[in-house]
Amino acid sequence: MINLKINELNIEINSGATILEAAVAAGVEIPTLCHGDGLHPYGACGICLVEVENSPRPVRACVTPVVDGMSVHTETARIQELRKFTLELLLSDHSGDCLPPCSLNCPARTDCQGYVRHIAKGEITQAVELIKERLPLPSSIGRVCPRPCEEACRRQLVEEPISIAKLKFFASDKDLFSDAPFVPEILPQTGKSVAIVGGGPGGLSAAYFLKKKGHSVVVFDAMPEMGGMLRYGIPEYRLPKNILAAEIDLIARMGVEMKNNVRIGSDVSLSELRNKFDAVIIAAGAWKSVPLGCVGEALPDVVGGIDFLRNSAMKRISSYEGKNVAVVGGGNTAMDACRTAVRLGCKNVYVIYRRTKDEMPADAEEIEDAIEEGVEFKFLTNPVEIIGDNDGVSTVKLQKMALGEPDESGRRSPVPIEGEFEIIDVDQVIIAIGQTFDFVGFEELSLTKKKTIFADENDFSTNLTDVFAVGDATNAGASIAIAAIGEAQRAASVVDCRLRGNMLPKFDPMFSSKSLVRQEKTSEDFKDIKRISRVKTAVLGCEEAAAEAKRCLECGCHDFFECRLIKYSQKYGAAQGVFEGIKNVSPIKPNDHPNILRDNNKCILCGLCVRVCGEIEGLHAVGLANRGFDTSVVPAGDRPLAESGCNFCGKCVELCPTGALKLL
Repeated sequence: MINLKINELNIEINSGATILEAAVAAGVEIPTLCHGDGLHPYGACGICLVEVENSPRPVRACVTPVVDGMSVHTETARIQELRKFTLELLLSDHSGDCLPPCSLNCPARTDCQGYVRHIAKGEITQAVELIKERLPLPSSIGRVCPRPCEEACRRQLVEEPISIAKLKFFASDKDLFSDAPFVPEILPQTGKSVAIVGGGPGGLSAAYFLKKKGHSVVVFDAMPEMGGMLRYGIPEYRLPKNILAAEIDLIARMGVEMKNNVRIGSDVSLSELRNKFDAVIIAAGAWKSVPLGCVGEALPDVVGGIDFLRNSAMKRISSYEGKNVAVVGGGNTAMDACRTAVRLGCKNVYVIYRRTKDEMPADAEEIEDAIEEGVEFKFLTNPVEIIGDNDGVSTVKLQKMALGEPDESGRRSPVPIEGEFEIIDVDQVIIAIGQTFDFVGFEELSLTKKKTIFADENDFSTNLTDVFAVGDATNAGASIAIAAIGEAQRAASVVDCRLRGNMLPKFDPMFSSKSLVRQEKTSEDFKDIKRISRVKTAVLGCEEAAAEAKRCLECGCHDFFECRLIKYSQKYGAAQGVFEGIKNVSPIKPNDHPNILRDNNKCILCGLCVRVCGEIEGLHAVGLANRGFDTSVVPAGDRPLAESGCNFCGKCVELCPTGALKLL
């Protein structure tokens, strides 16, 4: 028997064992990408390096035998740096997408590919459970989200993107109105309490995730009902409020306490909340309309877009029958306002926008729907004077514009055409050019130059101890609801760690992406994919949902959650694209084998498949071909794998550390 130390842990093991075997026996992890049980030690990957006292250089743990009295250190700064370097070399020619573009483009990082796959199989419950790992309001968000996931969907390189948002609320609706809707498991109570200020998508999401962790949570909101902008800023025709209410009720059923009609500064102070609770999260939203800065803006019947939508939602507006209304702005709030005005019976509804239709930030479908509903768009115009008296508005004077050079957002800046104006008759002007945070009651918090709450981008902390902030009230200001939910999700993780005394979580770890090795997909990559039209119906049935879900190309790696390459790359801070050079591109051959799919773009030449096929099975169905940078794993004679003598034992797939092999 041999006695040695690994990380100061005394270990006794049979002579002839390697350092790696001794570590495994003692429960000490030494990373490796080329070791397999039953295979001879090989030392190919080089990341199992360790330091041995009195040895001049690091050694490979998988091929170095133990010696009596040996003292091994597996995680020194030198070893960690060497592993990072080695992993970056391996990543330099590894080409694969850990996560699909849809998930990477979602601010909440929902597993779009995963839940779409479940829907394709008819597994609705599993789909909802997966969705709610990241998104507690899927029926509501699926209806109103501008769908950044679909913008990144590679299916559009074939014909049209997958209807990801529609599939999301299809599955969620099925669950929400079932006899037993999904409620997540809640961890044991921690005895810690958190106050959430704001009952919108960000605040409700933070409450959901913190309650799941076992904390006591109370949500305070200034409005009569929970929901924030989802309730008071999104019209009924886009988001039925019974659906929103049902989703909020599920969060309440988890044990989240909700208190309405509580305004910070008048009903309770921020200091009181800090004294009563262990942590506070501010998710107050942006409820204040940005002023237009034009003559006549203070006249009666000039109202902010948010105020107009809120008054409509609260039934404070009965009818606009016969009125002429002008809506200033080009975003989704402007579209909601103009379409709501149509539904209130307006005679004429105008949208005044200083750029063209192509530059409008609003969702394209919303713009087209507004046009179909009779809204008249006055592009390349900008109000310079709202004319009226104490009785209200009578006309609006519009400056005609032309597009000049692009501004910071990349859109061409509008410039006035001297002497050219248009006057339109209106009874009301709705200003929907933006919204901002109302900081009354939050004076203790440090603000940015934009008069939003300053929140650290890494941990969402403010200048006040144990006070955090997320969503539209912070930093850059108003954005989409799914962005607030993504921030709430991460902030909840931070608060949970703080309350438990744990290290803060790491966000935005490295993911392998084809774009980082200059192998972006093009339509040519999908030329053999059958064209299938996107489902057009507004409401999906089960068969339609399954058919639509089956259009998914499943771009993300099937082996992501088991992949050792990404696991160690994230652990040691390795990055893809550090080393430049020619990248090997290996076309995937669909008829290579009926049961195994090979993707040599993901292969890191660890040799495990070659060795297990030869050493264990004795078949030698695959081997290493060519030399130098062109080395690759191929079947004998570069024939199809099915003709190489492969007996389909599956051992190569089981041992592959990167997902280069997949069982079909």
